[in-house]
Amino acid sequence: MPRRHTAWNVLDTDDNIEDTIDDEQDEQQILSGSGDLPMAIRGYALTSVESIGVGSWILDIGARPVEGLPENARVRGVNLGGWLVIEGWIKPSLFDDIPNGDMLVSSLPSYLVLLSHVDGTEVQFKSVTSEKYVSAENGGGSTVVVDRDIPLAWETFRLWRVSESIFQFRTYGGQFLTCDGDGGTVSAAAAAAAADSPSGTETFYVERNNDNRIHIKLKTGTYLQASKANQLTADYPGTPGWDNNAATFELIILSNNLHGDYQLANGYGHDKAEEILKNHINSFITVEDFDFLYRHGINTVRIPVGWWIAYDPDPPPPFIRGSLEALDNAFTWAQTFGIKCIIDLHAAPGSQNGMEHSASRDGTTGWPTSSDYISQTLHVIDFLASRYAKHPSLLGFELLNEPSAALVPLDILVSFYKQGYQVVRNYSSTAYVIFCQRIGNADPFELYQANLGTANTVIDLHYYNLFDPFFANMSSVDNIQYIYKSRQTQLQALNGANGPLVFIGEWVNEWNVTGGSQTEYQDFGRAQLGVYNAASFGWAYWTLKNDRKHWDFKISSELRIQRMFCRLFVVRANIQFRAVAWIGS
Repeated sequence: MPRRHTAWNVLDTDDNIEDTIDDEQDEQQILSGSGDLPMAIRGYALTSVESIGVGSWILDIGARPVEGLPENARVRGVNLGGWLVIEGWIKPSLFDDIPNGDMLVSSLPSYLVLLSHVDGTEVQFKSVTSEKYVSAENGGGSTVVVDRDIPLAWETFRLWRVSESIFQFRTYGGQFLTCDGDGGTVSAAAAAAAADSPSGTETFYVERNNDNRIHIKLKTGTYLQASKANQLTADYPGTPGWDNNAATFELIILSNNLHGDYQLANGYGHDKAEEILKNHINSFITVEDFDFLYRHGINTVRIPVGWWIAYDPDPPPPFIRGSLEALDNAFTWAQTFGIKCIIDLHAAPGSQNGMEHSASRDGTTGWPTSSDYISQTLHVIDFLASRYAKHPSLLGFELLNEPSAALVPLDILVSFYKQGYQVVRNYSSTAYVIFCQRIGNADPFELYQANLGTANTVIDLHYYNLFDPFFANMSSVDNIQYIYKSRQTQLQALNGANGPLVFIGEWVNEWNVTGGSQTEYQDFGRAQLGVYNAASFGWAYWTLKNDRKHWDFKISSELRIQRMFCRLFVVRANIQFRAVAWIGS
């Protein structure tokens, strides 16, 4: 196996410091892996995050070890985000070639174009004659009217894409617009629509011109119109033009933010999506990346996967095969370089948070409302545990990533976590079982009080100074102080609790500060590492590769690798010592 780069960590029984590094040549030998290190100080991986200015190591006397890591080190990890679970913001180019990513010229006359937004796009429709908005009364479940002056939630619909010009419209309440046929009135009473074989009564054809006006028609060719009674009816006579007539509506697009696995697969269609994803999976993460991580002292990768991996090579539509073979490859590469793997179930059936990284079709969260979805998720955990629990590179299973605090009740989540723990224990008595904290307004202590399992359990916290108005106007100093005053206090309390280990499973050296200098970024990174290193299980950076600079561990590291130098100093303490390597220019 290749030699792991090491930092010097020394503590003898008399609390005497045996070795220090003062010679720059020795530093470079350590970084290159060519230096001879004393036996007493081998084994602690160098964690060099050059882009943010600091790498550090902590050894706490009396702390519980992380079983399976060399010399009982803690996790110093990186997430392989955007690889086996698609997140469009990580690699936007994946969506560039979807037919009509915004609009598509059709086989109709050249002045006509078809609406072709991806699943989950939020839209509103305004009659050009009455200047009133289409509305699903009470948010759905009853009639549809065209009489609202101001559009709010009831007037907003989410697209379910069937093809480039065929859609279903989902209401705020979750029902679908439906029409029984020519001459009928549109209502919002359809309780559900099949994703793979939509009902004809819930399916509509859409035409759009360059002025953002649309026509909506049934399969029979009959166009909908805003009637004089302010209803939406399928009885417009003939073919409407684009002038002000009852069958023409103004299209207002509120959002088009979901770009995940569902949108990619359904947007391209199966064959093209398979080609796109195969190329992405084979090139985005490779064996060379594991070599890079190994050379930079990373000892663990957290690998997000989607629930459809359990059905590979024939996952249910529209999902695409290939992620299982890629995960097998990752375990092989990890074993070659002595890296451990955490399998993270990032996307559960029905979506646990309504986000693109949980493969939500339209931004809704269905997972906690369906016992079938939860049972299916346990099946996925069983599949993964049966396949990987005995693999020498397996460190643990994360049962569910980022369940929503607002939409996933704690009792449902705790019940699932307890069942998932037992599923893993059916295959391994030592693999770590990781429970992710709910995102949003939730206290991580709620999971410590739940008695989720008896051995090798971990609570995963995701620390971002982002995604919340609380951080919107913070200065660089404010952000750094928040790390010390809030994050550090919480970690100390959790580390002292009698329960699972603590894992900062996602964090990044990014914030809402506009125009932050490199020095400020380094100070922010130094603060985060200084605090997160105390987490009893460890941490994992989000993510290895990303189109956005500070989110990309690999590119940010390479920008500074040629100029880095390592200085190691040791601070004595009665019960612990800390060795810190400062990386700078």
